[in-house]
Amino acid sequence: MTGEAGGPLTGEWDFRGIDPGEELPDVDTSVPHSARIYDYILGGKDNFAVDRQAAAKAMAANPHLATAMRENRALMRRMVKWLAADAGVRQFLDIGTGLPTSPNVHEIAQAAAPEARVVYVDNDPIVLAHARALLTSSPEGVTAYIHADLRDPDKILRDPRLLDTLDLSQPIALTIFGVLHFIPDEDDPWGVVSRLIAALPSGSYLAVQQPTRDFYPEGAGNDRAYRSAGIAFQYRTKDQFARFLTGLELVPPGIQLMSQWRAEDEPQPRPAASEVGAYAAIGRKP
Repeated sequence: MTGEAGGPLTGEWDFRGIDPGEELPDVDTSVPHSARIYDYILGGKDNFAVDRQAAAKAMAANPHLATAMRENRALMRRMVKWLAADAGVRQFLDIGTGLPTSPNVHEIAQAAAPEARVVYVDNDPIVLAHARALLTSSPEGVTAYIHADLRDPDKILRDPRLLDTLDLSQPIALTIFGVLHFIPDEDDPWGVVSRLIAALPSGSYLAVQQPTRDFYPEGAGNDRAYRSAGIAFQYRTKDQFARFLTGLELVPPGIQLMSQWRAEDEPQPRPAASEVGAYAAIGRKP
């Protein structure tokens, strides 16, 4: 497994928070999975023919999809760095982790604060297998992994690995990147996020990203390609995205195109809105 630039993932092989004896769920190689499609488009090798076929259809529908995915990773790096270095957060709950691609949330957070603790959550068993070997922690911190679905927030919040790793009486950063568009409106993603935020103490944060069709020409986008592969996909407007942040205090600069959020130090000029098509924001729980 390699990072985005092709280099090996490194770190102390620390399995704290991961049960080596836990039985892995079966991997269905006949059904594409969003994490493996993402992996393939970014040049990874942990994917199957069915994932590559679905990715080809998605990229044909949206030729800028790889750019958007790279910008999503860059957004994650900026937001986690801000949360750890500037906001002083020492606990992270990352839902929709995906296949490990360095730097991961814990690598960024622990670079700023070695004692930072991170719980990863994903529903792809291949991600679970790689998490055991690659999502490792600094000696001072802890990294844990939960095999679960965002749509089951109570299962996540009750999991012993979360309760053993994070102190729910102290601020936690809930990070949700590249996931919400796979939850259709009928599954009430706003209620799911609200349930998670309600369980976190005052001073916690939500860092969130959501693809939108607001900047695309009419009829453009890759939602139909994903749905044809059996994967739910839901673009949302700016107002619909803002609902995820209801009751939270927006961190400046507020809701932005994801490629623009605190991106002053990124290569310029930034990609056009029609190439990235996603909103991003951080909100603080008062």
